[in-house]
Parts: sequence; structure tokens; C-alpha cells
Amino acid sequence: MYNATMARGRAKRANVYLAKDILDASPQKLLLKVYDYAITNCRKNDIIRTNKALGELINSLNFENSETKEFSLGLMSLYQFCQDQMRKGKTEIVEKILLELRDSWVDIFQKGINNG
Repeated sequence: MYNATMARGRAKRANVYLAKDILDASPQKLLLKVYDYAITNCRKNDIIRTNKALGELINSLNFENSETKEFSLGLMSLYQFCQDQMRKGKTEIVEKILLELRDSWVDIFQKGINNG
């Protein structure tokens, strides 16, 4: 017989696996996970979770280094635009931007591995 105790046990094991996966992840993999979370919740029209993920992306930007400041400012503007578009219910625009940014990061990470 399936009961709530068994369900909690399975959920706990899944959460332990997820926590280990996150703790062991490289910064690159973590970034992609945040994008995946944002994209998934954008597709579900979940404004709160999508904007929370976008907030995490904004918080991860580096404004202290002169080499990355301009790039970070550009990404921040895009992320804030996405937050605004989510509030307006324009999820298709946000999804397109997030997918393109994620694909760009994957390309960058792959080139770094191949050239490193």
C-alpha cells in the first residue's frame, strides 16, 4: 500500500540527490541550472519564480572588475527587461531571451573547455 510516509521518503531521497548535485556543481553548471529554472517557470507563466531566478542572475553579476563591468551592465539591463516583461505577461519574449542567453553560455563554456 502506497502512503504518505513512503512518498516523503522518496521526496527526501530526491532532495538529497538534488542538494548533492548542486553542492558538487561547477559555477558554470550552477548558472545553467538557474537559467533552466527560469525558463521552466517562464513556460509555466510563474511570474514570481521566474523573476526570483532573474534576481539571482542579477545578483551573480560582477561589477567590481573593470573587464566585466560593461558586460554585466548589459546583462543586468536584459534581466531587468525580462522581469518587466514577465510582469506584463509577455512570457514568450522572456523565454526567447533566456533560451538565447543560455545557448550562448553553453557555447562559451564549450569553447573554454576546448581551448583550455
